[in-house]
Amino acid sequence: MAAEKLRDLSQPIDVGVLDATVAAFYGTGSKDERAAADQILRELQNNPDMWLQVVHILSNTQNLNTKFFALQVLEGVIKYRWNVLPVEQRDGMKNYISDVIVKLSSNEVSFRQERLYVNKLNIILVQVLKHEWPARWRSFIPDLVTAAKTSETICENCMAILKLLSEEVFDFSRGEMTQQKIKELKQSLNSEFQLIHELCLYVLSASQRTELIRATLATLHAFLSWIPLGYIFESPLLETLLKFFPVPSYRNLTLQCLTEVAALNFGDFYNVQYVNMYNILIAQLQTVLPTNTNIPNAYTNGSSEEQAFIQNLALFFTSFYKFHIRVLESSQENINSLLIGLEYLINISYVDDTEVFKVCLDYWNSLVLELFEANHNLENPAAAANMMGLQMPLLPGMGDGLGAQLLQRRQLYAGPMSKLRLLMISRMAKPEEVLIVEDENGNIVRETLKDNDVLVQYKIMRETLIYLSHLDHDDTEKQMLKKLSKQLNGEDWTWNNLNTLCWAIGSISGSMMEEQENRFLVMVIRDLLNLCEITKGKDNKAVIASNIMYVVGQYPRFLRAHWKFLKTVINKLFEFMHETHPGVQDMACDTFLKIVQKCKRKFVIVQVGENEPFVSELLTTLPNTIADLEPHQIHSFYETVGHMIQAEVEISKREEYLQRLMNLPNQKWAEIIGHARGNVDFLKDQDVIRTVLNILQTNTSAASALGTYFLPQITLIFLDMLNVYKMYSELISSGIAEGGPYASRTSYVKLLRSVKRETLKLIETFLDKAEDQPQIGKQFVPPMMDPVLGDYARNLPDARESEVLSLFATIINKYKGAMIDDVPRIFEAVFQCTLEMITKNFEDYPEHRLKFFSLLRAIATYCFQALILLSPEQLKLVMDSVMWAFRHTERNIAETGLILLLEMLKNFQNSEFCNQFYRSYFVLIVQEIFAVLTDTFHKPGFKLHVLVLQHLFCLVESGSLTEPLWDAATVPYPYPNNGMFVREYTIKLLGASFPNIPASEVTKFVNGLFESRADLSTFKNHIRDFLVQSKEFSAQDNKDLYAEEAAAQKERERQRMLSIPGLIAPNEIQDEMVDS
Repeated sequence: MAAEKLRDLSQPIDVGVLDATVAAFYGTGSKDERAAADQILRELQNNPDMWLQVVHILSNTQNLNTKFFALQVLEGVIKYRWNVLPVEQRDGMKNYISDVIVKLSSNEVSFRQERLYVNKLNIILVQVLKHEWPARWRSFIPDLVTAAKTSETICENCMAILKLLSEEVFDFSRGEMTQQKIKELKQSLNSEFQLIHELCLYVLSASQRTELIRATLATLHAFLSWIPLGYIFESPLLETLLKFFPVPSYRNLTLQCLTEVAALNFGDFYNVQYVNMYNILIAQLQTVLPTNTNIPNAYTNGSSEEQAFIQNLALFFTSFYKFHIRVLESSQENINSLLIGLEYLINISYVDDTEVFKVCLDYWNSLVLELFEANHNLENPAAAANMMGLQMPLLPGMGDGLGAQLLQRRQLYAGPMSKLRLLMISRMAKPEEVLIVEDENGNIVRETLKDNDVLVQYKIMRETLIYLSHLDHDDTEKQMLKKLSKQLNGEDWTWNNLNTLCWAIGSISGSMMEEQENRFLVMVIRDLLNLCEITKGKDNKAVIASNIMYVVGQYPRFLRAHWKFLKTVINKLFEFMHETHPGVQDMACDTFLKIVQKCKRKFVIVQVGENEPFVSELLTTLPNTIADLEPHQIHSFYETVGHMIQAEVEISKREEYLQRLMNLPNQKWAEIIGHARGNVDFLKDQDVIRTVLNILQTNTSAASALGTYFLPQITLIFLDMLNVYKMYSELISSGIAEGGPYASRTSYVKLLRSVKRETLKLIETFLDKAEDQPQIGKQFVPPMMDPVLGDYARNLPDARESEVLSLFATIINKYKGAMIDDVPRIFEAVFQCTLEMITKNFEDYPEHRLKFFSLLRAIATYCFQALILLSPEQLKLVMDSVMWAFRHTERNIAETGLILLLEMLKNFQNSEFCNQFYRSYFVLIVQEIFAVLTDTFHKPGFKLHVLVLQHLFCLVESGSLTEPLWDAATVPYPYPNNGMFVREYTIKLLGASFPNIPASEVTKFVNGLFESRADLSTFKNHIRDFLVQSKEFSAQDNKDLYAEEAAAQKERERQRMLSIPGLIAPNEIQDEMVDS
């Protein structure tokens, strides 16, 4: 009954019933009552006449939720239907809203009580303004200012309206209004700003009401970033703001306003005002926050207002210095206040709050970069003058003057930079290589998740510290050694202090001259080893161990030059391999690998005072060294020793070392195979299967380091390994055949499959790493044809290993054309059966998908003749699968498909089957590529889509295609040439796909493609514009369309970093590190 009463909108709505319905919706009644109320309210909201009841409802209800419901209806009308309403209805609504706002805000009591309601009305009024002002409501700003002068509460609310208006026009307008409308509103605000400016100054000078002054400051804050500069610098505004700074209740708002002013940057015109503002603020700040205050403590114990003040202070200093620091370097008095400000900022940088630290760190990074580059460019005076912003003619002999200026500037900042070094050392973030962390309960544990924020912070801090180190190597060294001695004498010993110090020491590797670095490191490592000896307690030792490992791993250049140190360090790592504390063993194995990769020659030569190379000594004690390691750590250890052996040049020694290294796994393997020859069931035992898996993994690790030199070892186990593979494969197949689809998920079948996968991985690793020696291929490929390929074809889909596909892709990539005779056999075994698995949908067998296309790509690249010999049906299968690949939504599969397509297009163009191939596929490829190009899911493939289209358009215009591409039977009109046909076809295709684009535009686009086909960047931009125009890509993230440009920018940045010693860590540089 109530519902019927509400639905009839021909007479004024019954507000009592509406109140009850809204109450039922928000109430605690039954679920059904709420659902019924929801249904009625939705119907009312969607009724186009409902908005005419809004005034009636607002005038007659006391319920805030009902008022909000009515305003929601009104908001919908203003947003979507306002401009079609009759003038009198629009004016009526405008006046009503204005009157209610004035009425409620003119009286202190109602203004405070109805605050939420007034705020919502303000938002509605601003939505109306976006349509009405300035054209149909010229007098809005003058009316508002006049009303504001009648009462302080009205004035406070007017400020809120002005702030909302500024935010709507300047901050949130993108995508909400047309560019033209935004421009018009900005011009109106600018031209009428004088009235607003006078009102703000009037309030700030005359009012005593805290709320009103706060509202005015908040409004000013919204305006300062865009108002004409004269209103800031040529009026009493700055003085007025600075007067409010010492008052606690206005401090934060004032500081936010001053920060906005500090962030304005437009040349030197107002430098005097900036210096003045800064000096007054510094003078006041010293009474508000005396310079000797412990800011980090004050922050930790402060109220949220006080914490916000420190944050705002950081923002003010960083904004001011970023744009105006030069102004303060001009006179001694200004320099003094600059140094005070920098001191404040350094103290704020110690505050334990990530956001505050980020603000400070970003600024410190840009300041030290600027100081460093100016010094770095001293050899090149013109560049330095430019860096320094010194607009001076460089006459001969001026370089010296410039050098003196740079030196002076460097001396000016020497004090703050020294304090900054200490800050960076004390707060250094954790690098990726460190695996041992303190958990929330204060225990030392192995890290489980990488924290990306910390890694980003480490990168910026490391860069900053390297620049600081270049500015003064001696001070950097002195500060680090001083902090380290405090760790040793216990004065400053905590886990965190030692960690940050060692991370900082590790991070500046490569930035000092070698001689200084050597001297410095000898002291550091000696002190750390001492610390490890004298400190008691497992956790303490684990922390020190982790730090020793991190530091030595960062300095390969030093270790190569000092064998005694290197040997001590490696033996220390072996000690840590017995330390069962979580994370220590992992880190020891990681560091061992990292060091050996950079110093491998050192371990295979007899060093002074020794009887045998270190590797030989290591192999003798190997069983003891790895006794306490987990299997995955042992594999890493074997890989590392493999790197050492690989550095031995004498064949006999190398083979002897390899045989000694593999002794343990080989004994176990021989034992298992021996048992199996007597009784084959022995191999079915789960523990035996695990042991086989472990032996294979150990072999794979060694093979990955040794490459070709692993040949004697793999020859030893190869045939037995294939027999085990075949047997396990049959076990899996029979298991799945008997147990149905679920059998493939049992732990037993999974374990058997792990052995098959590891076998394939071992062969693939060896063949991939082995140097290009055809006889190795001849030796290993034929025996695998049946046990591996035949087995793949015979198996059930669920039992097929995707690694078979990647193994054969590796073989073809490695032995190239030599494999051409085997391609038909490979094709027969894997092609049809894999396609059936992967073309049912886009989800099943994800591993097989990617590896299948990689195999196809290898064949197309190196054994293209084999593709030409396929029957037309088989070639159609290949082409279908390629198109199927690039339509895939999985990015890497689509990319592989496109690269494969490009290779095939180029190869066919140069073959005698060019006409035949393109006749069959040209039109189809154009159609399919445009389908993915205009599909937002495929944006990442943009670069390759463009290359395919460019290839096709260049080909059709080049005249290489001598036969018509169209089918004469279905196309009655004979085209003069293929170019004309492709133009017509593409225009028709796009015209049908995008009915929203006029035909003339489509024709223009297609003609443009043909005209720009020779120049890739014009061709690409032409396509980008079309995509944006087609509205397929509007208002979305389009960065994928510009991915190539971003990559080029990244490479330029890397080249810049390479030119500065230490910026790219020594162990990231791809050098062979020839250690003679």
